[in-house]
Amino acid sequence: MPEHGKTINRRNLVGGSLAAAAALTLPAIVSSANAQEKVSWKVQAHWPKASGSYNDSLVVLQKELEQRTGGRFKLELFGAGEIAKDREIYNIVRRGVVPMGTISPGYVLGEAQAMGLYYGVPGALRESWEMMHVTKNLGIEKMVNDELQPKGVMMLGDKAYPTEIVLKKKITSVADLGSLKVRSAGTMLEYLAAAGMAPQQVAGPEIYQAMSTGVVDGAHWGAAVGALSMKFWEVAPFHMKPALGFTNDVYVFNLAALNKLPADLRLILTSLVEERYYRRTIEYLQQEAVALSTGRAKMNVEVVRFPDDVLKKLSEASKVIMQKEIDKGPIAAAGAEAMNKLRGDLGYV
Repeated sequence: MPEHGKTINRRNLVGGSLAAAAALTLPAIVSSANAQEKVSWKVQAHWPKASGSYNDSLVVLQKELEQRTGGRFKLELFGAGEIAKDREIYNIVRRGVVPMGTISPGYVLGEAQAMGLYYGVPGALRESWEMMHVTKNLGIEKMVNDELQPKGVMMLGDKAYPTEIVLKKKITSVADLGSLKVRSAGTMLEYLAAAGMAPQQVAGPEIYQAMSTGVVDGAHWGAAVGALSMKFWEVAPFHMKPALGFTNDVYVFNLAALNKLPADLRLILTSLVEERYYRRTIEYLQQEAVALSTGRAKMNVEVVRFPDDVLKKLSEASKVIMQKEIDKGPIAAAGAEAMNKLRGDLGYV
């Protein structure tokens, strides 16, 4: 995918944050005493075990890490809510209750000026690779980590992916938005509210019940992969296009625990996470196509395009959110400037 006449390649995508991660580590000299040290970490996920990302992101990482370290580094995995859920995960990692977790940046927007950009500005980007480029090459992840490190925390992306909404009833015009109660999170809450909907926060494991009982009329949990794995289409068969935006799922690390690792294990872990950010993002796009095809063929899912007047309303809401990000401070403003330059290069603005 061209950018200023160059090709975005895997080395460029992983380089920035891997260098940042390496800068946090102790000298890469492994003594004979700790070269064979074995480590086991508890990892609290924000994904329920039924979620596709729990298995395809976290379980795969667990297996590859154990394989690459010859069994020296094992991860003990916990699904959403087993130790903590949603916003609580960041705090238990920061306090060292567990050394690692998965989280959406949208749960902790107040922890860094650029966190909203790391989560993604709804309506700003149109493809997953653009979010990867913003995150890794344009420095958003580094901006976030520069503020998190003094708090004893570091984040690295798991994947960039689309956010698409599923609904129990079809939208025909902008007039329908006012009656919609939609489960959401992070900046997307403000975005949907600015567009005229009534967004509500509901924890991942509780979304299906909330939709089936009428507490909410729709939800987003990723896009088609999330809707299929979480069985949302059983109660909300209208899958809306285009994507509301693009976001990141991330791994969050306790910095003291990370730096306490033997240097070789630390490097293997951070390198693997960086490598898998590229692999998972591409894999997820393929899984999206398969999931949507499955939904249409076997679950009577109907793909519905937002009406033009709704798209116009969403575009106006996106501008409001972008300005709010800029107003958070100079770090956020610098990140937004980089993102807007990319949007200009792509002809979006």
